Order: sequence, then structure tokens, then C-alpha cells
Amino acid sequence: MDANTGFKLSNSVNERVVHQYSNLVDLYIKREDQIHPILSGNKYRKLKYNMVTAKSLGYSTLLTFGGAFSNHIAATAKAGKAYGFKTIGVIRGEELLTKVQENETLNYAQSCGMRFKFVSRIAYRKKNDLNFLKSLKEEFGSFYRIPEGGTNANAIKGCEEILNKADEKFNYICCSVGTGGTLAGLINCSKPSQQVFGFSALKGDFLQEDISKFVSKTNWTLNSDYHFGGYAKVNEDLIKFINKFKNEQNIQLDPIYTGKMMYGIFDLIKQGFFKNGSKVLVIHTGGLQGIKGMNKLLIKKGLPIIE
Repeated sequence: MDANTGFKLSNSVNERVVHQYSNLVDLYIKREDQIHPILSGNKYRKLKYNMVTAKSLGYSTLLTFGGAFSNHIAATAKAGKAYGFKTIGVIRGEELLTKVQENETLNYAQSCGMRFKFVSRIAYRKKNDLNFLKSLKEEFGSFYRIPEGGTNANAIKGCEEILNKADEKFNYICCSVGTGGTLAGLINCSKPSQQVFGFSALKGDFLQEDISKFVSKTNWTLNSDYHFGGYAKVNEDLIKFINKFKNEQNIQLDPIYTGKMMYGIFDLIKQGFFKNGSKVLVIHTGGLQGIKGMNKLLIKKGLPIIE
């Protein structure tokens, strides 16, 4: 039970990964994906203090942004329903207006009471523009705005609670990166002796600057070698890796974030990137709700599905 919000959460445990390189590094996964069925991984961590702040300021509505299969949209809808907020999702893609019922993520969010505003991809790029935000307030009234992906100072504060005293023994902390908030929180709560390693799910170097705004430590690195073509891009090699990992470890990875990260970690271990005998902790940031939607796209493309 979280004392601040009253949410019933399961404890996050560290599970050892046994694989062909186990003699080289001691690899563990922190099962943040198991703390809650929907508010799993970093989703609850990011929303926690945003909800507490919104409540303290007297807001009754949360508004946020996301795409067709956004974990953040689903989590915000669930959190809002459970914590007594109305929720609004500004969704990228006008064509989705008539496809809510066939979209697993949007259908779930709507079942939690979330209202939608579908905008074009061009309009969506203005999500931080003051005039655009003013138009949203004119349409929906007063609301507490949570950025796309949930990353802000409150989100980072929540992510600083992921690591605990027992995790100080690890030499490396690894995390997938979307907007950078989770990695920033991990950096802030890491020890000087630890190296925090982020695996970007997006193309481009802009995340380096975004993360730097929220941290003062230098014990971190952002790796952009395993994005598989960019955000939400996958190929058969990645899918086979995710399915093999689940079969061998009994742990489900998602194709957007954790699958790419773990693929990268295994590759780096093989290359000898981590010193022999290193203790490596991998943060499972959840995101599993989007697999059903991804599988529909994979079938259309003639690719294997995620099992």
C-alpha cells in the first residue's frame, strides 16, 4: 500500500537472469512490472506525485498526451479513476476517432472514463505551445497537465523511489529510455560507485540534453545503438529475442522499451562491455499492455507475433 495515494501495490523484487553469459556478469531484473497490473513499471512512479500535487492544488481533472498504444494513456486513465480524477487524453492521429473500440489501449482508457481529443500529427507537435494549451482549457475547462510520457519534476521524484538500500551492491543500473524521466530519477538516487546506463528507444541525441536538465551527477551514459530503427520500430530478430527470453526466463518483455534494452544488454555482455564479475541490475519498466496492439500490426506486416 502506498501511503501517499492509498494504491495497493505489490513489492518489486529482483530476479536473477540465468543465461549463456552468467559466468561473466551477475544479472538481475527488478520486476517493477509486477507492482500493479496496469500502473506497472515506471507508470505509477511517474504519476504518483503528479496526482498528489494535482489533488493538493484542487484540480479535479488530469489532461495528458499520447499515441495509439500509449502505456501512459492507459495508466493515467486507470490512476484517475482509482484516485478520483476525471481524465482527458489528447491523442496523436485523427484517424483513431473511429477506431477506439478496436484499439486495446484506447478502449481500456475509455472504459476507465477517459475522454479523448484526437488531433492531427501536425497539431500534436504543438502540445507544449501556450496557444494550443489555452485552446484546450477553453474546450475542457481547468485541468492539471501531465506531459507526454509523464516526465516532469514530480515524475522524477517518483522514479527516485525505484532503487532501495539492497540495490547499492550493483555496479550498473540499466533502464530503457523514452522521455528520460525514469533514467533521471535513477541517476539522482544512484550511488557514486554505480554507473547508470540508459537504452534509448528513439533515434536522435536530443534525450541527452533533456535528461541533463534534471540531473547533476555524471555517472550515466545514454546508448542509442539498439533502437531498431526508431520508436515503436521492430524487426523479426527483436521479436525472436523477446520470445526466446520469455521461454527461457519466464519474463515477458515489451517490444518498444524493455525488449530492445535487454537485447542491447546481452549484446554488450557478449562484447565484454561490462567488467567480468560485475553486478548488473535491469529495471523492468512494464509497458506490457501494448503487446496486443503491436501483435495486430505484426500480423499485418507478416511478421511473427510476440508470444
